[in-house]
Amino acid sequence: MRIPRIYTDSPLSEGNHTDLDENAAQHVGRVLRMQPGQELKLFNGDGQDYPATITEAGKKRVQVLVGAPQANQTESPLQITLGQTLSKGDRMDYAVQKAVEMGVSRIVPLTTERCEVKLKGDREDKRLRHWQSIAISAAEQCGRAKVPEILPVMTLGQWLEYSRTFELRLVLHHRTEKSLASMNQPGAIALMIGPEGGLTADEIAQAEKEGFLSVALGPRVLRTETAPVAAIALCQWLWGDIGG
Repeated sequence: MRIPRIYTDSPLSEGNHTDLDENAAQHVGRVLRMQPGQELKLFNGDGQDYPATITEAGKKRVQVLVGAPQANQTESPLQITLGQTLSKGDRMDYAVQKAVEMGVSRIVPLTTERCEVKLKGDREDKRLRHWQSIAISAAEQCGRAKVPEILPVMTLGQWLEYSRTFELRLVLHHRTEKSLASMNQPGAIALMIGPEGGLTADEIAQAEKEGFLSVALGPRVLRTETAPVAAIALCQWLWGDIGG
């Protein structure tokens, strides 16, 4: 039987009895219905896994005995920050989930000219928490010991300012013939993805003026939720931990 991997924001230390935080406890106690004596693998974002044994289990409270930390080798040496324009329905959820699985380091939701999603105040906070929850679940599933952070929503101008220090900055669109294979080996990448209707010519020009390089992934036009998955996979193949 596969041992469940559970994220907790609680401090973890070998030999300690620790109460899981509310979200983790509800998942273990209510969803998985685990019992005392059963084993878990915990992680809290410090890059290590912690084997643990349940000592108390209820619907609201779960206590575990934490074992010795174990090295986790799932983090890519390539740091990728994804600037993903907001999209409707579950497209953004899909983009976040798959980007985490492919090894992205952090995700920045963007608003651009053709973006049809408007988030402000409480609605923005709620969506950010939702996407962070998706990132946690994806990290649990794929074996990562770090959870990519979902940053607050940025405008195009804010994103261009934020990404100035990145070694390689890429803007994806189909109106160029330049490919990823033509780029030099980077250590950190800022990757910008447009909305369902695509980035405008002015937005692409703004990005290029700030040092972004235009790049295409082939002759076909990819959907906004497909593009980041394909781009991150290719970046990991060329420069990260997929291609060997």
